[in-house]
Amino acid sequence: MTGLIFDMDGVIVDSNAMHRAAWVVFNRRYGLETTEEMHQWTFGKRNDQIVRHYFGDGIDAREAEARGRAKERLYREMAAGRTEEMLVPGLRAFLERHSDLPMAVGSNAEPENVAFVLEETGLRGYFHVVVDGHQVHHPKPHPDVYLRGAELLQTEPANCIVFEDSPSGVAAALAAGMRVIGLRTTYGNLPGAVLTIDNFLCGDLEPWLQAQLRSV
Repeated sequence: MTGLIFDMDGVIVDSNAMHRAAWVVFNRRYGLETTEEMHQWTFGKRNDQIVRHYFGDGIDAREAEARGRAKERLYREMAAGRTEEMLVPGLRAFLERHSDLPMAVGSNAEPENVAFVLEETGLRGYFHVVVDGHQVHHPKPHPDVYLRGAELLQTEPANCIVFEDSPSGVAAALAAGMRVIGLRTTYGNLPGAVLTIDNFLCGDLEPWLQAQLRSV
């Protein structure tokens, strides 16, 4: 059976603007102004990687983790009550149409953020499996998150279709041997994606997916 695996930020919720705002506020606590280049570097990365990139490798693992958690608490405070408006258009109807398929979330995000989004939006029940970047040794762009998702779904990687919005996420899914549908919420060009869409209302999505389901 075909399994569907969804990244979270940029795929389930278009959260980039909120994360950017949270990083600006958080970094100013340490006297650091956040540049556009810094923002761009964050996409598809885990928080401990971002913190070290921003503040230097001199920060030890415990401090990097603590600062990452603090930034995400700020993000959740800023996003509380707004997750419904952050949902990528068409997602809820898409999940309902395909609720008979095994579906998973595979994200580098903090586990508290994943739980926050799924609970606030009421989408948790659609997903049989949730894998975050802290459940595996290597986050994206390594394939571990997606391979673990496929394992828990009891679906062969070749039968999994991943929805991603970043080059590192696409790289992770391809390295796992999966097909990728790219969402242009973050990047306009996602090499390696078999189909690129603006959101789940795209008219090309359903015909393509039905063709894949018939071929299994």
